[in-house]
Order: sequence, then structure tokens, then C-alpha cells
Amino acid sequence: MPTKHHIKAFLQRKKIEQFYADDTCDDYQRDLALFADYLEKTGVLDWKLARQSTVLGFIGQRFRQGVKGNSIQRELSSIRSFYDYLIQQQVIKNNPTEGVKAQKSAQKLPAIFYEEEIEQLLKPHHRDNDLKVRDLAMFELMYSSGLRLAELASMNLQDIDVQCRQMIVTGKGNKMRFLPVGKKAVTAIKKWLKRRPNFETDELKALFLSKQGNRLSRHSIQSRLKLLAKSQSLVMHVNPHMLRHSFATHLLVSGADIRAIQELMGHSDISTTQIYTHLDYNHLSKVHKNSHPRAKRMDES
Repeated sequence: MPTKHHIKAFLQRKKIEQFYADDTCDDYQRDLALFADYLEKTGVLDWKLARQSTVLGFIGQRFRQGVKGNSIQRELSSIRSFYDYLIQQQVIKNNPTEGVKAQKSAQKLPAIFYEEEIEQLLKPHHRDNDLKVRDLAMFELMYSSGLRLAELASMNLQDIDVQCRQMIVTGKGNKMRFLPVGKKAVTAIKKWLKRRPNFETDELKALFLSKQGNRLSRHSIQSRLKLLAKSQSLVMHVNPHMLRHSFATHLLVSGADIRAIQELMGHSDISTTQIYTHLDYNHLSKVHKNSHPRAKRMDES
């Protein structure tokens, strides 16, 4: 039967030949120890005697113990990988994990702004100063085009064409995409560009500058959004990615095609974009609850 020697050799192979990190190998070791303990307690004294039902029993036990689906998926992956190794070493012939899947944890949906909250957040100030003009331009642009925080922070002057109302963005994996810029964002950017020389020092590239004339950092952008929300009487926890998530959700609500949203967001996989269909449903449920007379009466009863 597979022994501690096989597990040790398996981990050494992961670390030395496949360059796995120490922490990852530690995870493998813990996962295999958990399964070995389960085998012993259920009377399966030889790993090669484990069947698909054995693996399913282990998964069921882990769920009953309150372990999250993502962690169980990792444990199952470790066990599957070890059995594949034993087959390669001709210790066993069959992998009992074949065809077994662990249920994923419920996916936590990202927070968004509703349309009325966006209007409140991005409402122009009556007494504008340079910082407020800059902040409004940043967040109008982020919401207008669904930018990631890193994409906003790295924007350069040459990346945006306010006359043509479009810009070029470098996203994850240095993938470039062309994006349209909304009318309100263009207006806000033009207003900022008139004020930008007041901030300028040696930094000639960055679109958005700090008071010291440096490229505005991601942390500073996050802090400025919180300050803006507070000044606009929005009593909620906010972060810049809520603008990106709101962008996608509001497009879906308006009937945009999910494939088009995928392109605009820069998602390589459509499954990443599909989370916004759930957000879209939540949004419509809120509208129904607040607007439909029967829904109101049910809540009040």
C-alpha cells in the first residue's frame, strides 16, 4: 500500500521538479493527512482499496464539519493529484477520485451602487476646488468605462482622446482594449485638464496627479472616494471597484449583450462576466420590492 515514503516522494517531486512553493506543498501534506485519517477511521487500511464512494464519504464529512466548498475542492485536488502520482509509479491502477466533484461555496456577489446612489455620489459641487474637480473626473471616468482601480491609476494623458470620446486601456496581462468615454466623463475630464497644470511638476505622463504633482496612488484613489461619498452624504462602505461593478450591472439592466460587456470589462472568460447576471437579478428584485404594490403590502403585513 502507499506509505509515508510515497507521500514524501510525491511532495519532493512537487517541490523540486515542478517548483511548487513550500506553502503549497504544506497544503498538500495537510490534505493527504486528513484523507489518511479518514481512511483509517472508516476501516480502509490500504489506499488502493479506496473507491469513489470512499472519496464521496470524505467530502460529505468535510461539509458536515462546516468546511467551505473552496477548501474541500483544494483537498480533493490534492488527493486526486496524489493518486495520479501513484498510478504513474505503478503502485495502483485506478484513481478513485475520477468523476468526483466538490460543490463550490456560494459565490459572494460584489457590492454595487444603485443608479440613485451614483447620481448622488457624482453630483457636481457648487463650490469646486482643484481636488474636487480631479476626483469627480476620476470617478466619472471609472464608472463611465468600467475601469479597474489599477487601470485608472496607470492612465496617462496620451491614453485618452476627449475629442473622439475614447481611450486605450492596458489591463491584466498587458492586454490592451479601446473603450468609449461617456459624455459626463468627458465633461469632467475637460474640466480637470484645465486645472491639471496647477498640480504639475516633473510628472508629465500621468492623467491624475496628487497635490505634490506625483501620479496618484491606488491607496489615495480609494481614500478620495471614501471622502467624496462622505461629503455627498452617502452612508455606506465604498470602494473604487463598486464603480466598475455598477458599470457592468447597469449595462445589463439597460439590455446590453453580455458578450459586449465581457469585451468592455476586459474579461478573458465569459464566466467571470456572468456574475453580473446575478447582480442584475438582485437589482430587479429591489426595484420590484420598492415599486410593486403587492410586494409593498406583503412586506408591510
